[in-house]
Amino acid sequence: MRRTWRWARRILAGSVAVAFVWWLICLVAVWSAARRDEADPTRPVDAIVVLGAAQYDGRPSPVLAARLDHAVELWRADVAPVIVVTGGKQAADRFTEATASANYLHEAGVPDSAILREVDGRSSWESLVATARFLHADDRNDIVLVSDPYHMARIGDVAREVGLRADTSPSDSPVRGWNEKRRMLQESVKVAVGRVIGYGRLERHGRIGRLVPGLATMVALPIGGSSTGGTPDSGSGGWRFESSPPSPIVRRRSRL
Repeated sequence: MRRTWRWARRILAGSVAVAFVWWLICLVAVWSAARRDEADPTRPVDAIVVLGAAQYDGRPSPVLAARLDHAVELWRADVAPVIVVTGGKQAADRFTEATASANYLHEAGVPDSAILREVDGRSSWESLVATARFLHADDRNDIVLVSDPYHMARIGDVAREVGLRADTSPSDSPVRGWNEKRRMLQESVKVAVGRVIGYGRLERHGRIGRLVPGLATMVALPIGGSSTGGTPDSGSGGWRFESSPPSPIVRRRSRL
């Protein structure tokens, strides 16, 4: 019996050590992707895809505005002919993240013909699945993803999992200091789990803690929650894309 317990402890210790090393590898991957810009005007792609984030009744939050500003720079550099903006809304919102983003791009001089909107996704996974379906139907497969630096590794993985050939180009995010480091730690856990079990399964379970009990507590981080930067993870109905003219902006704060 004593020998059995000794072997059990060794196996457990070995498993924890392997998991810790794997997490460190993924942390380095997240950090590296955050500092790597793969967009290249000499290698144009089919679309620039901007991940959604919080909006205040039609006005993009500073985080979302930074992503959109970067997308406009890439579009003006002829990286891609169209920009896909993504993100749905919460029950009390009047505007989707995609609509707020489209309005912002229009004001920045991007014509309606160069803006496509995915308006139902409520997580990075949902938005990229919908975007992949839409782009594949139009024989478009090569994209550049725009989001905050700490998102780059995970959304690049997700895009490739749903069949897109994706490069990443991080925005000049206003998230700085400890807040950025904390989010990188969160992302590294999601990447570590997603690369083992697949991001689709991770999305279906909603929270990492449901898959690996105690993992969120071990790293002392609130792992669950929004994947797009401002909208809670949850299921959604059918996918809808819009390319109609932007709606008028009404200034009313809808969510943080």
